[in-house]
Amino acid sequence: MSQGGRLQELRSQLDSVNNELLGLLSERARIAQEIGQEKQKQGVPDFDPVREKKMLDALIEQNKGPFDNETVRHLFKQIFQASLKLQQVDTKKQLLVSRKKKQEDTLIKLGDTIVGGGKPVMIAGPCSVESYEQVRQVAAALKEAGITVMRGGAFKPRTSPYDFQGLGVEGLKILKEVASEFGLKTISEIVDPAHIELACEYIDVIQIGARNMQNFELLKAAGDVNTPILLKRGLAATIDEFVHAAEYIVSRGNTQVMLIERGIRTYEKATRNTLDISAVPILKQETHLPVLVDVTHSTGRKDILAPCARAALAAGADGVMVEVHPDPATALSDAAQQLNIPEFQDFLANVKKSGLL
Repeated sequence: MSQGGRLQELRSQLDSVNNELLGLLSERARIAQEIGQEKQKQGVPDFDPVREKKMLDALIEQNKGPFDNETVRHLFKQIFQASLKLQQVDTKKQLLVSRKKKQEDTLIKLGDTIVGGGKPVMIAGPCSVESYEQVRQVAAALKEAGITVMRGGAFKPRTSPYDFQGLGVEGLKILKEVASEFGLKTISEIVDPAHIELACEYIDVIQIGARNMQNFELLKAAGDVNTPILLKRGLAATIDEFVHAAEYIVSRGNTQVMLIERGIRTYEKATRNTLDISAVPILKQETHLPVLVDVTHSTGRKDILAPCARAALAAGADGVMVEVHPDPATALSDAAQQLNIPEFQDFLANVKKSGLL
């Protein structure tokens, strides 16, 4: 046989082995997918390092060359990683909050206001509920401006234990009284699972704040009620972690969940946090839940609230949240970043000029 003929024969053999390998790899992938489904049912972690080491050791023991042991180890680790990635993709498809699981948008009804229905909403109110008169002044201004949903913090998780921690249940009662007078819907943060059911008596939307995004017992408690939940992204949470936090709530039966991007912590110092505007279209594509943006906490700067709000709406956000206080200089929390009432009116007019709200 000529040299050219021998080369062609060897290449044909190689092609045949390649096809066999592909078939075996496909079969292995199918089995790995089934294993992933069983792990999901049993609550077993996707990655088992002990099992991986055991498989690699067995392969090395059977290795007769010509590949050395390290090459065999490297090749099979790549196969294992590909199989693990396949399991994780399958798991993501199974998430209840996934767009693959439910194509149509989830709509949250707050009285006559629909969040996620195509018309963006503006949510405004003080960082902290400080007094009845303070909340009433803001509520009156919101009502006049046509705003239907008011925020106000009654429980305030603060960085320092010496900072104002909120009025607690008394703050919730103030919100309810004022909201009833002006016909507004209310949002307030709850930090203790034991307060979830109590909160349902006083407010229309329970907020789970950034610092509690992975407070899993709180997420579970929120999933056990029927009150809408506004879930904030954690200070340094990935989008995947954010989505799985929402899954905790929905998996318990409460499907009324809204996501809110509030900026993440980076090295940048020009703003309080870094507004991850790309999170809006990604979350809208990956999930069927409404997505909002908190421009106050993400920027911490009153001078750029309006352009950031317009950017959020242009990116597809279902709403914007901003903080308003009758006299920000005397505010017990976030004094520098809250708008006074005239500033809020200017902000709202500025955002409306874009035609996005």
